[in-house]
Amino acid sequence: MARKQVATEDDSDIEPSRETELAEPGEGKPEIAEEETEELETEAKTPEAPKAPGTEEAVEEEEEIEIVEEKFYDLNLRRIWTAPREKRTPRAVRYVRQYAANRMKTDNVSLSEETNSLLWNRGISKPPRKIRIRVVKDKEGKVIVFPGEGK
Repeated sequence: MARKQVATEDDSDIEPSRETELAEPGEGKPEIAEEETEELETEAKTPEAPKAPGTEEAVEEEEEIEIVEEKFYDLNLRRIWTAPREKRTPRAVRYVRQYAANRMKTDNVSLSEETNSLLWNRGISKPPRKIRIRVVKDKEGKVIVFPGEGK
């Protein structure tokens, strides 16, 4: 087993900057060069506002889509509640995909993260009874399901 080599005050090969790091607490702070303080001040003056994660990306994705067709639907998910408790929300996801595929006449359907979180919000055994969705079809035939406005 290798031993760690501990630096002592006797070592002459310690760099001057390392001496300040090894100093006992309370002996004083290491001095900072004037250039470093100027850099720190300029960094402190230009803080960037924190952005909510994912909000900018979702907006860009919607703007990039060239919408050919857009429809709003109110889905009553009462038939989903006949499934066993631990299969309700996965069944609701499949139902929403199938519904959008039938209405938009394509098999290429994907759910947005917002729609997915809307369905999974209360867990696997309690999906919502009703949802409003916005179904968007682009020029390539790809269909994306977004949550609709309102309830």
